[in-house]
Amino acid sequence: MESVLSKYENQITIFTEYLEEYPNTDELVWILGKQHLLKTEKSKLLSDISARLWFTYRRKFSPIGGTGPSSDAGWGCMLRCGQMMLAQALICRHLGRDWSWEKQKEQPKEYQRILQCFLDRKDCCYSIHQMAQMGVGEGKSIGEWFGPNTVAQVLKKLALFDEWNSLAVYVSMDNTVVIEDIKKMCRVLPLSADTPGDRPPDSLTASNESDELIFLDPHTTQTFVDTEENGTVNDQTFHCLQSPQRMNILNLDPSVALGFFCKEEKDFDNWCSLVQKEILKENLRMFELVQKHPSHWPPFIPPAKPEVTTTGAEFIDSNEQLEELDLEEDFEILSV
Repeated sequence: MESVLSKYENQITIFTEYLEEYPNTDELVWILGKQHLLKTEKSKLLSDISARLWFTYRRKFSPIGGTGPSSDAGWGCMLRCGQMMLAQALICRHLGRDWSWEKQKEQPKEYQRILQCFLDRKDCCYSIHQMAQMGVGEGKSIGEWFGPNTVAQVLKKLALFDEWNSLAVYVSMDNTVVIEDIKKMCRVLPLSADTPGDRPPDSLTASNESDELIFLDPHTTQTFVDTEENGTVNDQTFHCLQSPQRMNILNLDPSVALGFFCKEEKDFDNWCSLVQKEILKENLRMFELVQKHPSHWPPFIPPAKPEVTTTGAEFIDSNEQLEELDLEEDFEILSV
C-alpha cells in the first residue's frame, strides 16, 4: 500500500520537472472567467490560482462507511475535482470572485466554514465520505472511480438535500468536437467554476491564447487534516503554492463537465443568452438549451437519500452550522 501511495504522491513532482516558465508575452489568460495580462500581471495571475481551494488525494482519514478505505489515492480524483468545483461556487457566493487568499493571513469566518464542509470526515456535508456513499445510488461502489457525469449527479443530489436556491450549472460532454467550444466557453462565459475531465490532469482552471490550460491536479496524496482546537483548519495544504502546471488543450480528454455559477436568476438568463449567441450557433452542438422539459424525456423524480450508516446528516441538519453559512439557501444544481 505504501508503494502505491508513494506512486501517486510523486506524480505531480515528475510532471512539474518538465514544466517551462510562463513566457513573457502579451497574451491574455482567463482564470475562471477573470482576465489577466500575462506580461504585466503575472503575480496577480499566480495569486489568483493559489487562492483556489485545492483538493487532492488524502490518506489516514476515518474509513468510509466504517470499514471502507481510509485513503482515496487512485480512485478519488474526480470526486476531488467535484469538490473543487463546488468549493469555488461557494467562494463566489459568500466571498465574491475577487476575494483573494494569502498564506498565514487570517481569513473570513465564511472561508473557514466553507473549507470545513469539505474535510475528510463523515459528518462534513461535502466530504469524500458523503460523495462516495452518494455514488452508490449511481451504481458506483465505494472505492470505484467516478466519471465527470457521475460526479455532477452526486453534487446535484447533495444540493437537493441542502435545499439550495442559487444555481450551479454543470455541462457534461463526451465528443471530440467539443474542444473548440470549451475554448470559447473558457473565454466568453464569465461565470465558470471549474472543469474536471476524464484524463489527468482533472481540474482545469484557465485558458490562454496559445490554446493551453492551467490546471490544479488532484493526483498527489496528502495526509488528512482535521479541525484544530480553536475551531479553525490549517489550510496550507488546501492551496497549491507551487508553480501551476500547464497542458495543451488538445491533450484534454473530451469527456468533461464544465461548471458555471449563477448567483441570481439574471446571471442564469445572461448565461443562456451568451451560450445561445456564442456556443450554440454552430451546426455541431455539444448540448442544447430548452424552455421546457422535453416530452420524450422521462419525468424528473427527486432522488431518495441512500440509507447508509454514516451520512453526515447530523451536520446537514444542524441549524446552527447551516445558518452561519446559509447553505440551505445556496444553490440548485442542474446537469445538462
